[in-house]
Amino acid sequence: MNHLKGVHHVTAITSSAEKNYEFFTYVLGMRLVKKTVNQDDIQTYHLFFADDTGSPGTDMTFFDFPGISKGEHGTNEISKTSFRVPSDAALDYWEKRFNRLEIKHTGIIEQFGKKTLSFVDFDDQQYQLVSDENNEGVASGTPWKNGPIPIEFAITGLGPIYIRIAHFDYFKEVMEKVLLFKEIDKSGPLHLFEVGEGGNGAQVVVEHNETLPSARQGFGTVHHVAFRIEDRAVLDEWTKRLESFGFQTSGYVDRYFFKSLYARVAPQILFEFATDGPGFMGDEPYETLGEKLSLPPFLESKREEIEKMVRPIDTVRSTKEFTKE
Repeated sequence: MNHLKGVHHVTAITSSAEKNYEFFTYVLGMRLVKKTVNQDDIQTYHLFFADDTGSPGTDMTFFDFPGISKGEHGTNEISKTSFRVPSDAALDYWEKRFNRLEIKHTGIIEQFGKKTLSFVDFDDQQYQLVSDENNEGVASGTPWKNGPIPIEFAITGLGPIYIRIAHFDYFKEVMEKVLLFKEIDKSGPLHLFEVGEGGNGAQVVVEHNETLPSARQGFGTVHHVAFRIEDRAVLDEWTKRLESFGFQTSGYVDRYFFKSLYARVAPQILFEFATDGPGFMGDEPYETLGEKLSLPPFLESKREEIEKMVRPIDTVRSTKEFTKE
């Protein structure tokens, strides 16, 4: 059986695509590599923020469902998304930056032998920066070269994903027996799982929590997390594997930028399995990635209708020069 290769992307819900774009571009210095729409709900933006070229394992994506209410954090949710930075010194840079920009954060905390810095955005979406100082395992991406963050401190990809769960024993079985993760460490209610080559890009932290009320999805919460697989053949293997354990799956879904499979692996926990390719470079030049509304071929005939539905957002950055500070 081909193992999962690590984290592919995280998709969350925002109250404002405009504010979300500003936060990820100007505060976090991640590159908008694709401005498109939710393929299942074409009035909803789908924004992809990633490394310099949109490498798998580096992108955080957002939906802005019209009229959705604020989510509530609790148990049974994908609770926090991590981003990798190159070093402990990078975390010192980010702590000062967050203080200057008045971003709410926890300060630098050590967890599972590595330094981390947790913070939130305007929706109370939960994030963390994690240092790759002594990290081994899945390689990270390349930071956005023309962004506002000095390259030596910039975000390079996704780190460990946090999941809060009430029925831990069941979820541990799913992680180990079905998804082939291994539990490699424990700290209080937190359990560290790893897959494939391991390291920050292939880890999930599961918090056993029976005291909080059940989370409610809405803006400020994560919609799903996707794990990396090599290609369509491996995707089909995983469909058979999940269904052999009794999970209902979406079956094969062509997302154009990658091929996918979805399964709800626990109450309120939706996992996607996504291929590494073809990626985000096929329909736009490198210099202007994410500046125009990009539509997969099967939606191109509806472009006029879609452009009337989604309000325009100015995402042109190729004409701007950012001061790295």
